[in-house]
Amino acid sequence: MSRILVTGSADGLGLYAAEALLSQGHQVVVHARNPQRAASLTALAGRGAQLVIGDLSERDAVRRIAAELADAEPLDAVIHNAGVYTGPAVMPVNVIAPYLLTALLPAPRRLVYLSSGSHFGGRASLAGVDWLGNRAGSYSDSKLFLTALAAAVARVRPDVLSNAVDPGWVPTRMGGPGAPDDLELGHRTQEWLAVSDDPEALTSGGYWYHQERRQPHEAVHDEVFQDALLKALAEETGTAL
Repeated sequence: MSRILVTGSADGLGLYAAEALLSQGHQVVVHARNPQRAASLTALAGRGAQLVIGDLSERDAVRRIAAELADAEPLDAVIHNAGVYTGPAVMPVNVIAPYLLTALLPAPRRLVYLSSGSHFGGRASLAGVDWLGNRAGSYSDSKLFLTALAAAVARVRPDVLSNAVDPGWVPTRMGGPGAPDDLELGHRTQEWLAVSDDPEALTSGGYWYHQERRQPHEAVHDEVFQDALLKALAEETGTAL
């Protein structure tokens, strides 16, 4: 049995992943942005899930969540599922929050970062990035940075299994009702990477789509770009990985 944190689990893929892992007998820590969003997690809490609340666009809230979890039973895995598609919270939620949680939590053995096929359209440049969210950020850029972060963590923490997952364009609140991908398949890979003992799931540094390892944007495994990204995030947050 594993203990897994799933960020952004009030609805969509995060909720489905949390429900599936709980049904498999794992201990699950669910997360919601605020108490209103947490209301959708009452049933899971009744089944034993632990709840943490905090707005991942606010760095102090991310640090508080990390401190709360660091004082609790150690986590075996984290699924960095939370994400936003548009607006000023794109970089704070999609990149800064998972970076800070990765840096601050006592290292879980498995880390899963929710990427997107949109990362192929991202720019491999850190020039002028607004990490604070004073203006709307690029979703494609954020997912490229996050996918590179997953690969960088795999490299600098060889004892950790760190992977990125493209769940596909699925019919969630973010994806919209007309999204063409399979909703069920959209959450299976992250669950598998978080808990499975299959040999393939015990690899690190991958970019996955429906349990198949695929080649990501060429910048993802560029160590120079990875190091520049880690340096920029450490300087921006005052927290080194």
